[in-house]
Amino acid sequence: MSYSSVSVANAAVWCAIPVYNNQATLRQVALGCRRHVGHVLVVDDGSTDADVSALLADTDIQVVRHSQNLGKGAALQTALRHIAQSGGRYMITIDGDGQHFPDDLPHLLERLDPETIVIGDRRQVIGNMPGKSRFGRRFSDFWVMLETGQPVSDSQSGFRAYPVDKIRQLPLRCRHYDFEIEVLARAAWAGLAIVSVPIKVRYEPPERRVSSFRPVLDNLRISLTHTRLIGRRLLPWPTRRLTPRPVSTLDLLEHPAAVFRRLLKEAATPAGLAAAAAVGIFLGALPLVGLHIASVFYVSLRLKLNKVMALAVQNICMPPVVPAVCIAVGFFLRHGYPITEISLLNLAKSPGQRFIEWWIGSLIVGPLLAGVVGAVVYVSAAIVQKRMAVKC
Repeated sequence: MSYSSVSVANAAVWCAIPVYNNQATLRQVALGCRRHVGHVLVVDDGSTDADVSALLADTDIQVVRHSQNLGKGAALQTALRHIAQSGGRYMITIDGDGQHFPDDLPHLLERLDPETIVIGDRRQVIGNMPGKSRFGRRFSDFWVMLETGQPVSDSQSGFRAYPVDKIRQLPLRCRHYDFEIEVLARAAWAGLAIVSVPIKVRYEPPERRVSSFRPVLDNLRISLTHTRLIGRRLLPWPTRRLTPRPVSTLDLLEHPAAVFRRLLKEAATPAGLAAAAAVGIFLGALPLVGLHIASVFYVSLRLKLNKVMALAVQNICMPPVVPAVCIAVGFFLRHGYPITEISLLNLAKSPGQRFIEWWIGSLIVGPLLAGVVGAVVYVSAAIVQKRMAVKC
């Protein structure tokens, strides 16, 4: 077997393959990667279907084994440590189940940078991608956008390139599939760039598909991780940066028009505008008397949403309509029968009780109204964006 096609420039690049019971496809994937990079590391995460070391014994591919299944994130952490100790600068991860094509590695190699994560965006699908996978991808991309403040394409892809030194400095806690979500958020907070390059992906028929993803447990882990990351994002203290903080060249007093134009363009994708509208509506529905503008501005600032959209749309929730609806819903939930009269006189009676009912009702009305307004904004923005693209 000849490895002459591997360039000297790739000597510091390692390909890491986390595997769990992928006997049928592992060898082909590993040898395919070895044709493009100087080092390939397989992390056997407690496989029971084969002796992975024996499977690759006639190659120079390295194997590290976990005695038990610890999770994909744990396997990637092991790979990071091993590669760092071996002097590697970049780690390209690829799944061992045969979905990815090692021949797409040059797309990632061309974009390697010590301050950038490169994601293989699965644009060309061979076979049929399950509907739940398409939904999961869009769902994940939306939440990662909120967590990072930037659009990320295919945040669930396991075909990625990481700068080893920077990633090793991130406080990563996740040990399963949620690792690949956490690392993107924390890398973006630390100032690293996230870019995507097009790759192919193969989906075998369901009867031939091998996956260790457990839909209920792993989706629960991923959802909890998104919740934790959003919560951290909203906290007022900064996260540690690994790159210099960019210096703003715009000053509000000297260039108000330029600042306003920048705010209009901020997170102006359909999903970004929809998220800003939903946040504005949800917070606007809450009984944050006198604090609505401040709270909407703070949350949109922390999540890097479009502040103009969020602040504008929260006016929909101004008194009297939305607060009255919230109170009526809260009253019904508390007492089991509808409020008989919605008037200023009735709402002024027992202000403490009405305030409690406002809170209760807003937790029902707010998310529902936010979903409706967010959907309308998304569709409208997508239509406008498509028309502008046609004109261009």
